Amino acid sequence: MSDRLNSYLKENSDRFLEELISFLKIPSISTDSNSKADVDRCAHWLKDHLFNIGITNVQLEETPGHPIIYAEYLIDASKPTILLYGHYDVQPPEPLDLWDSPPFEPTIRDGKIFARGATDDKGQLFTHIKALEAHLAVEGTLPVNVKILIEGEEEVGSPNLEPWIKDNKEKLSCDAVIISDSSMYAPGIPSIMYGLRGLAYFEIEVEGPSHDLHSGLYGGAVPNPINVLSSIISSFHDADGRIAIDGFYDTVRDLVESEREEWKNLPFRDSEFLAETGASELAGEPGFTTLERVWARPTLDCNGIIGGFTGEGAKTVLPSLAKAKFSCRLVPDQDPLEIEKLVIAHIEKVCPSSVKFKVGQHHGGKPVITDKTGIAVDAAKRALKKSWDAEPVFIRGGGSIPVVATFAEVLKTPTVLVGLGLNDDRLHSPNEKFDLENFYKGIQTSAYFWNEV
Repeated sequence: MSDRLNSYLKENSDRFLEELISFLKIPSISTDSNSKADVDRCAHWLKDHLFNIGITNVQLEETPGHPIIYAEYLIDASKPTILLYGHYDVQPPEPLDLWDSPPFEPTIRDGKIFARGATDDKGQLFTHIKALEAHLAVEGTLPVNVKILIEGEEEVGSPNLEPWIKDNKEKLSCDAVIISDSSMYAPGIPSIMYGLRGLAYFEIEVEGPSHDLHSGLYGGAVPNPINVLSSIISSFHDADGRIAIDGFYDTVRDLVESEREEWKNLPFRDSEFLAETGASELAGEPGFTTLERVWARPTLDCNGIIGGFTGEGAKTVLPSLAKAKFSCRLVPDQDPLEIEKLVIAHIEKVCPSSVKFKVGQHHGGKPVITDKTGIAVDAAKRALKKSWDAEPVFIRGGGSIPVVATFAEVLKTPTVLVGLGLNDDRLHSPNEKFDLENFYKGIQTSAYFWNEV
């Protein structure tokens, strides 16, 4: 990377941060129908920003949900073409009372920026946009052909993205995809993620009496939906913590011994992992290390439960209805659709006839393993090493980015996952943050990457 490019990054670092703050101030909560205007405003802000840095071919693609931003800067058909993917929507900020500063008033403390979307994914995405700006400002062009795809529905399962990608397959053709929407292994250890878990998400509703009843007059003689729902949830696991749904593990791909040995060499301590969580002790499927549990084993977790009276004080009520949301993280070669069938069959088997139940499915995604070699992966390794002055490591991740499987299946294109966040960045939780060191080194890494590729 030229001295002029490095100078541009340093001279404009304060402005980059101010622009990120403006980006983070927009409450683009895709799950909240009341935030649709703000999500649209965020899409237009980003479209205008891309145009203003010199990527003049920018389109706002309307969908039945939130807009997709597509842009391209094509210089030479003989050069590689890289597709940059990210998302501008964010998770809901609740519970608000647990934030140390308002979620949409970005605040800098101890070298970190705190805001909803700081690391997931606005901050990480913005590093690439600023690197592209630097190349355009200094060199007047880009080193390779670049296409950009930014969606506004990732946090609701990207319901309109896959159809759009299929409809625009030729327009999106490329040699590789780069995504920064994940984490580094640890501070100072640059990482390339080659595995992601999939997802199957459910909502169950159990209905007993036609209306709430007095627990003294009817309790003990009428089924209680909360009690029944609790027994259903408890039936999902056996006493050892394994998932007790028939057939759940049938297609799970076993870890190869070489992977297990590689992971043993990573600087990982259970005690440090536990300290990040605030829990008193670790738990999980027997026979596996903590890293193996979160990177390569499937899970089933209840994400929320409600029913009856939950207000202040007491109310002796026998509720008519109880609801819960739960999700499964899946690993290769599990199929979300097959898992849905197994889960519903299990509930049908264990739910008593004294109540009615219904199960709805929300968004899901397939697990994926990506290539550890190729022009983009090799370029990312070199770029990371130059920026961080450390050899990058290959890791898997416990989260899900469903579009990675779509890119592989529809575009037949490999994806490079260069995480810039940290595991303790509290994405999806109060006090989400992004280290400013990672923000600036992320911009530098991206600037190197476009040259290296």
